[in-house]
Amino acid sequence: MVETVDVITPIVDDPYTFGGISAANSVSDVYAMGGTPLTALAILGYASCDFGPDVIKQLLEGAVNKLREAGACLIGGHSVEDDQFKCGFAVSGTVEKDALLKVAGARAGEILVITKPIGTGILTSAVKLKKMPPSKLIPVIESMLTLNNKASKAAIASGSSSATDVTGFGLLGHALNIARSSKVDLVIDYDKVPLMDKVGAYIRKGVVPKGARNNLAYCDPHLVYTEKMQEADLLSLADPQTSGGLLISIPQAGFAKFKRTAKSSGLPYWIIGETVRGKGRIVIR
Repeated sequence: MVETVDVITPIVDDPYTFGGISAANSVSDVYAMGGTPLTALAILGYASCDFGPDVIKQLLEGAVNKLREAGACLIGGHSVEDDQFKCGFAVSGTVEKDALLKVAGARAGEILVITKPIGTGILTSAVKLKKMPPSKLIPVIESMLTLNNKASKAAIASGSSSATDVTGFGLLGHALNIARSSKVDLVIDYDKVPLMDKVGAYIRKGVVPKGARNNLAYCDPHLVYTEKMQEADLLSLADPQTSGGLLISIPQAGFAKFKRTAKSSGLPYWIIGETVRGKGRIVIR
């Protein structure tokens, strides 16, 4: 059995879409462990004077449909009175013991792959600050609604033993978790990291979530990078993601199988670096 729980605040205005994103975000941790989600319990906080039954119904419909896509069933939940709208799910699933993916499983000499571009925190903030029209958020929403099931299956097929989903701690935070837990260094090629359109431009305009700065401050003592790396570049790697992709450490011998599995399922991926012997650091080159 594998268990996980995640709760987020609204990332979009439409309740149906937010419910779907919240469900996809919550089941992602099960996929990151190589598992199959089975059941979910809803966790909902909202001000009952501000949001009526119609809004909650739309939200739960979006969540239920996304959970069904994942093969999971919503079996109940709990709501509380809260000034800040919140939605999330406690998800139960199963995983084969020999296919379990862990943050502590990476070994030196492996290939680092990410399966979604990053930038959801920057771009959704740009919309909230009215610096970007909501219509430009469509590809971002599509990414957040995409399940990580195909990525999980490809990781298992490759013989990988280490993966994590990239969410609130950003690429740097989650990569650091793998590095420190596995006692290796993760080398990331900045130019190979897929960024969503206009992410760098909005950072330079000052659109930076507080979480990105907090993530960078936490990770910085464990980072190695040259002077050519600007703060904006580092902030893009620290951007907190919602329903991000999987970061997978793949053995060299299993990469051909990963590519075949990804191609057959239509899974996009980007090679962004490698693992080397080290002390649990992130090296950005």
